[in-house]
Amino acid sequence: MSLLRKINSNAKASIDTGFGENASSYGGRFLNKDGVANVHKTGLGLLERYSWFHSMLAISRTGFFIVILLFYILVNIAFTVLYYLVGVEHLSGLGKTNSGLELFIETFFFSSQTFTTVGYGRISPVGFATSAIAAFQALIGLLSFAVATGLMYGRFSKPTAYLKFSHNAVIAPYKNIKALMFRVAPFKNTTLTDAETKVTLGLTMDENGKTVNRFFPLELELEKVNALTLSWTIVHPITENSPMYDFTEADYKNIRGEIIVFIKAFDDMFSNTVVARSSYTFAEVVYGAKFLPMYHKSDTNNSTTLELGKLNLFESISLPS
Repeated sequence: MSLLRKINSNAKASIDTGFGENASSYGGRFLNKDGVANVHKTGLGLLERYSWFHSMLAISRTGFFIVILLFYILVNIAFTVLYYLVGVEHLSGLGKTNSGLELFIETFFFSSQTFTTVGYGRISPVGFATSAIAAFQALIGLLSFAVATGLMYGRFSKPTAYLKFSHNAVIAPYKNIKALMFRVAPFKNTTLTDAETKVTLGLTMDENGKTVNRFFPLELELEKVNALTLSWTIVHPITENSPMYDFTEADYKNIRGEIIVFIKAFDDMFSNTVVARSSYTFAEVVYGAKFLPMYHKSDTNNSTTLELGKLNLFESISLPS
């Protein structure tokens, strides 16, 4: 049976997904696991295609501090070279040494003191050219630290949905039928309210001899919850109205499909709406499994323990025919 015939006639494709219909022009998944669109842009220069501000806010904490450190080192090396070109003899108080390396290191440290406007006073510029370079470097330093401070504040104040998705989705028993399920859980000490999710099934299929992408909104057991404090298992019952109604275990292995997930919630810490995205290709859907419980009452019976390490745990189980 062809994929087109397997799609229930009651399932209506959506045309407002933002993804293209021409499957022959599409490569790989629609969304990466981290929720970023799987699109590589070309045709413009690197500086035009990327916003350095957004990039600095989006990179990891380790990457951010590495960039700051490299910028600091490279700028000071550049100014050290400028002082050398003018002549280090115009730096009063520079230690008398025959070692070129020690001379370079002392000049580098003078550059870093000027860049940070610390100025210990042991070494000072003499002459117009050296003083002009030092004055310009101090200005660059002030502006650089202002930008770095702004980026630090932006990273700390940026509304972020601290949500983790299960690595796999499962096809599990549900009220005498089958259902698509995946899990999401908050992992920071934040309070998320009015959480809402939308799930779309993307399929690559042949229509009239042409390979196209078709997208189907999936009806959910619950689309909204008042508070997201524990794990949330999002369930799409595979009823007769589901586009996945006639799918077999082999179909999940052979069909090119992807489940695209959007979640938004209100975070009272940021007093703002936060958004999280992810997706599951059919290769990441486990047929005949159910998630293991991941929260339970504490040993003292006065609180609930949410075990985030169990977010991805599931067990095999037989499905209703």
